[in-house]
Amino acid sequence: MKKTVSFLLAGLMALTLAGCSGQNSQTTAADTSAETTEQASSDGSSDAGEDNASEAEDSIGDKPTVRVGSLNGPTSMGLVYVMEMADNGDAANYYEFNMATAADEITGLLVKGDLDIALIPANVASVLYNKTEGNITVLDINTLGVLYVVSADDSIQSISDLAGKTVYLTGMGTTPDYVLQYLLKANGLTTDDVHLEYKTEANEVAAILKETPDAVGLLPQPFVTSAMAQNDQLKMVLDLTEEWNKVQEQAGGSTLVTGVTVARTDFLEENKEAVDAFLDEHEESSLAVNSDLDDAAEKVAALGIIPKAEVAKKAIPYCNITCIRGDEMKTDLSGYLQVLFDQDPASVGGALPGDDFYYIPQ
Repeated sequence: MKKTVSFLLAGLMALTLAGCSGQNSQTTAADTSAETTEQASSDGSSDAGEDNASEAEDSIGDKPTVRVGSLNGPTSMGLVYVMEMADNGDAANYYEFNMATAADEITGLLVKGDLDIALIPANVASVLYNKTEGNITVLDINTLGVLYVVSADDSIQSISDLAGKTVYLTGMGTTPDYVLQYLLKANGLTTDDVHLEYKTEANEVAAILKETPDAVGLLPQPFVTSAMAQNDQLKMVLDLTEEWNKVQEQAGGSTLVTGVTVARTDFLEENKEAVDAFLDEHEESSLAVNSDLDDAAEKVAALGIIPKAEVAKKAIPYCNITCIRGDEMKTDLSGYLQVLFDQDPASVGGALPGDDFYYIPQ
C-alpha cells in the first residue's frame, strides 16, 4: 500500500504518518480551498489546472498560495525549515505541502495542475518536460548522489567485485537502475555478469538484507541508514557517487544528480516573485539541515520522514541535501542527463531538454 503524508502546517510538530490507498489526501493550514482541490483530483478532472495564471492570487492576507509536492526522503528533509517558517507565519508564501512515497503520485498531481512546485527525480523532470511540451522548468538541484551498495560482504570494494553476484534494487527503469547499469558498463560488466533482481520498494530490499546480510542491495538514503540500524553486520560497501566520479574523471566530469525541484512553466511565468521567494527559503532550509544535525533530525522525525531522530541524524550527512541554482545547476544537470540519454534516450523522455528547461534568472 502506498502511503501519502499530508501536512497540517498549523500543527507542524504534532504531525503523524498517515496512510491511504490510491488517493492523495491533502490538508492545508487554516481555512483554504483544499476541499475543492481534492474534489478535482478525485473526479479525474483537470479543471484545477485551467486557471493557472490566477492560482497564486488565492491567498491568505497578502501572501500567494504555492502548492508543493515532495517525496518521502532527502527531498522532503531539505524542506523542513521551510515548513517550520510556514507554520510560524514567517514564510514569504502561504504553502500547502504534500509528501508521497512514490514519484508517480507527485507527478500526476503536477501534470494535472494540482501542484505548482514539485521535488522529483532528475530524469523524471526531463521526461515530464518532453511529455508536457515544455511546461516543466527546473528551479534547482535539491539532492546529489544518495545511492549506496549495502552488504556484509567485505569482498566488495569496487564495481568490478559485483561480478557473479545478485544485486537487489528497486524499480526497473528508475534512477538506481540507470545509474547502476551505467557503472557496470563503464567497468566492463553487463547484466549477464551481475544479476539484477528488482523489488517494488526500498523496504523490500532492506528486509532481504536484514534476513541475509551477505546479500547485496542497492539502496538510497535514508533507507541505507535504517537498514544498517536493523542489522549491525551491514555496511556501505560502495558509494555510487564515488564510483560515478571515478568514471567521469576521464569521461566528461558530469555530476551524479538525484533530485531536482521543478515548477510548472505556466505557474512560474505568472508567479516569478513567489517562486524566487520559495527558492531563497529552500536554499536557507537546506543549509540549516546540514549545519544543525540535532535540530534537523528532530524535525525530520516529527514529520515521519524517518521514524527516529537518532537514525535521521546518522543519515543526513549521507543524503547530499543541497540547493544548486542558476548556471551551476544547468551545468551539473545537463551533464547528468547527457549520460543517461547516451545510455538510453527513454530514460530522459526520448530527447534532451532545451535551454528553457533550466531556470536561470536574469
